[in-house]
Amino acid sequence: MGERAAVDVVAARLASAGFVAALDEAEELLECSRGEVLVLESMIERRLLGEPLAWITGIATFCDVTLRVDSGVYVPRWQSEPMARAAVERLPSRGITIDLCTGSGAVAKALRTMRPHAHVVATDLDERAVACAASNDVEVYLGDLFAPLPRQLQGVVDVVIGIVPYVPSSSMSMLPRDTFAFESRWSYDGGEDGTDVLRRVITDSPQFLRPGGALLIELGGEQAELLEEELARHGFGDVIVHVDDDHDVRGIEATWNP
Repeated sequence: MGERAAVDVVAARLASAGFVAALDEAEELLECSRGEVLVLESMIERRLLGEPLAWITGIATFCDVTLRVDSGVYVPRWQSEPMARAAVERLPSRGITIDLCTGSGAVAKALRTMRPHAHVVATDLDERAVACAASNDVEVYLGDLFAPLPRQLQGVVDVVIGIVPYVPSSSMSMLPRDTFAFESRWSYDGGEDGTDVLRRVITDSPQFLRPGGALLIELGGEQAELLEEELARHGFGDVIVHVDDDHDVRGIEATWNP
C-alpha cells in the first residue's frame, strides 16, 4: 500500500470514530511509526481509546515551535497561542518573564524562541512536567506558582504569564473524553467558579513584577468580569480582554501600576 493510500485508510478509521482532524492526525501517526506496521497499529489503537495524540507521537507544535511532550504531561493547546504571542509583544528583547504552570514548557520555549535574549523562567507542581520542560531546554523550577522562584526575580519581572487551571469544578465532566479520561484534573480544575488559582496569581504577581509590568492569564466565560475587583485591588489597570474569532473570552492582559 502506498503512503497516500495508507494515510487515507488511517484517516478514515479516525474520522469514523469522530476525530475532526483525522487527516492531519493520520499523517502524524504515519510519520512517527516510520513504516512499522505493528507500531502504527498500536498508535492508532491508543488514539482510538482517546489518548492525546502528543503522548503517542511524543511531540507537539506550539507557536511554530516543536517540543517534546511526555506521557502524563499537560498537552499545549493552539487556543493558548494568542496569549503567548501577546506576552511576546509585552516582553522587551532583554526582558524577564515568568511562565506559571508551564507543563511541557511550551509557552516558555515559544517566548525564548521569539525573544532569544530574554530571561525566561518557568514553574510547575508536577515532577513529570518539570522534567519534560527541562528536556525542552526551559529553565524550570519545581513548586507551586511563584514559590520556587529565586528571590532575585522579585520586583524586576517584565511579564508574568499563566495558563493555569480555570475550568469550574462543575464543568469538568464536559471536557472532551481524551482530556477527562487521560490528563490530570488538576491541570484544569479551578474550583467552584474556576477562579481559585487565577486569584492567587493576581495576588502574588506584584511581588515579582516591576512597575509597568504585564500580567497575562488565560481564562474563559465570565471570569474576566469576576476578577475585575481583584485586579484593581492589587494595582492592575489598563485591562485588555482577549477574545477569539468567535468572540469567546480567552484571557486578560493587565498592567501593574502600583
